[in-house]
Amino acid sequence: MDYGELFKIENEAVMERFQLSMERIKGFSTDHTVKDPYNDYFVKVSDFIGLIGEFLQWYSEGGYDSASLEEAKEWNHKLYSDVLPENYETSYGNPAYAAKILGKEYGQLLSFLYKEIRGDIVFAHEWRLTDITILNETLIEIYNMFEEEAPLVSSVKEVLYWFVSDYSDYTVTNCIRERIDPAISFAADIIRDQDLTDLKYLYRFGEYISDSELQVAEFLNSLPEETVRLMADTYTEGYRKGFEVMGRDLSVKSSVQIRYQVGFERMVKYAMENFKALGLDIIISRNAVQSVNTSGGRKIGYHSSSPNLQFDYDHRYDSAIYMSKAFKDRITAVIRVAYEQYRKEAKAYAGPAVIETFGKDGFQPVNKPEVLSLDEKQHKLAAEVANEISQITYEYIPGSEISFTIIAFPIPAIGKDFEEIFRETIAINTLDYEKYKEIQQTIIDALDEAEYVEITGKGSNTTDLRVALHKLNDKEKETNFENCVADVNIPLGEVFTSPVLAGTTGKLAVGVVYIGGFQFKNLTMTFKDGMITDYSCDNFDNPEEGKELVKQVILKNHKSLPMGEFAIGTNTTAYAMAQKYGILDKLPILIVEKMGPHFAVGDTCYSWAEDSPMYNPNGKEVIARDNEISILRKEDLSKAYFSCHTDITIPYAELGRIDAVLADGSRIEIIDDGRFVLKGTEELNKVLE
Repeated sequence: MDYGELFKIENEAVMERFQLSMERIKGFSTDHTVKDPYNDYFVKVSDFIGLIGEFLQWYSEGGYDSASLEEAKEWNHKLYSDVLPENYETSYGNPAYAAKILGKEYGQLLSFLYKEIRGDIVFAHEWRLTDITILNETLIEIYNMFEEEAPLVSSVKEVLYWFVSDYSDYTVTNCIRERIDPAISFAADIIRDQDLTDLKYLYRFGEYISDSELQVAEFLNSLPEETVRLMADTYTEGYRKGFEVMGRDLSVKSSVQIRYQVGFERMVKYAMENFKALGLDIIISRNAVQSVNTSGGRKIGYHSSSPNLQFDYDHRYDSAIYMSKAFKDRITAVIRVAYEQYRKEAKAYAGPAVIETFGKDGFQPVNKPEVLSLDEKQHKLAAEVANEISQITYEYIPGSEISFTIIAFPIPAIGKDFEEIFRETIAINTLDYEKYKEIQQTIIDALDEAEYVEITGKGSNTTDLRVALHKLNDKEKETNFENCVADVNIPLGEVFTSPVLAGTTGKLAVGVVYIGGFQFKNLTMTFKDGMITDYSCDNFDNPEEGKELVKQVILKNHKSLPMGEFAIGTNTTAYAMAQKYGILDKLPILIVEKMGPHFAVGDTCYSWAEDSPMYNPNGKEVIARDNEISILRKEDLSKAYFSCHTDITIPYAELGRIDAVLADGSRIEIIDDGRFVLKGTEELNKVLE
């Protein structure tokens, strides 16, 4: 059954409701039953829904088949125009504007509703009429409440709460299915069936298409087939190797989820062929657009450039409308039922294969008093929801049975040297596996002699950290550090461990680092016995705003997090490229973590799979898979995990020393003044000279 047939019955069943709701909303502009200033909101939103109706008509008549590239581009711009930066200051998608016109409380609630309604753009492209209809009916219900006189704010909020809660059976279940069921093939069908040399195909996804997506697709089309195949082969072979090195059986799995940014379809098409040859069906699901299905800013699916990062930031805490104990219980129950319904698909799922991008300027958000925010109780509930969802997910998709891979490429925003940087990134992603394996084993052998590792910064970098290591009972068979070459994390180039928390103490600092779409300036964190006790950044004049940004993006709104990982990056080739083009502040953590020591806060590297043995290429078992918090899973799962793992790297230029300190106090120097000094690692310095 093709994608269109899959939802035909559902669309037919909802068609009458859909048509009635569209007709009712069309009348908002002539009813005159809602008083100003509220009438303006309903008229503007009805205009947008009317545009969706026009698009559906055009689309159903084969619009994309007959349209020129310019016509497809014009439709895309019209659909996203209202929230583009040049129009955002007078958009009801902007909570500050909505609050100015409607009052703060109404503004917050109705801006949330409009943000949800803007999901119609992708629902229309996927021909998901039920999603559009339930949004229409919610808008109509609230419109009716505003007729003649304004209702109580609490009444409007209650309608929105029940909209999210009642329809979660449909919205949340669909989202879970999309992520594990190859039958939901909307995007995969576009990639398989369309002529990728005609860039008009980009607009069929329904995502916002900026110049970046067009330029990336055009550039990939200009590369020789063997180059694009090499990109795809490196990516899919890394995925296969991940199962191999983890000792997991890929042959019992039958599906893989590809996550990527629109524009990379030529590479993805070859990757799809490779995965098919491995016996895997392809899942390409969209990054969620509904608030109830979003995940703390993470992109879980395919996506394009955001039409407006400030719009996304302004709506980051929209869950404040419905986050409650009742909602937590409701949503976790729905998720469990959904996974039970799609148990077979969950069992077949092998894990994600991710293509990341880098090159954007660091986003500098504006904090607005009008936006929704979670109170302390809601922050706690949100963390509990994330933890419980993780528990349910890993019950149906055990971490010990799946793997993943991640690779990254630049986008044109990186600057005039985009094409050269892209080609050098391809080279970095295909460095010599065997050479790095031997060099990294030399570093691991030295670290395995140590009781702890000492890391210090230089110049203005004030890092001074001691990282405690697990005791090895049999050094012939056990190791603390994993030898990470090109498999799950591409490019190669790191050795990493899960530290002992007791005794892991000190200060971590970095001048500039790019995390979760934000560029952090002078980020600092203080640890005591492995737990964060203080943190700051200089992104804002007001230190408290900087502290809040760190808490939101890095701590994921937890009061504290443990150090879940310590690693030493060895990819000096990547660092040399960054220095050559002056792009260190634009590289993703996936590459930056290979360019110096890095420290992850949150769960360990082995979360939810700590009991699965892990071996290095030399046959030694990596025994540092737990810490004092993750081991609590044996008593109480809710105390063991934080559902986050965020890396922070100190680049070589800010690095003073890394010493392995033995029990007798003697030291083995690993790095001095940002250069590798351990015998057997000197070759890593050649590209830095």
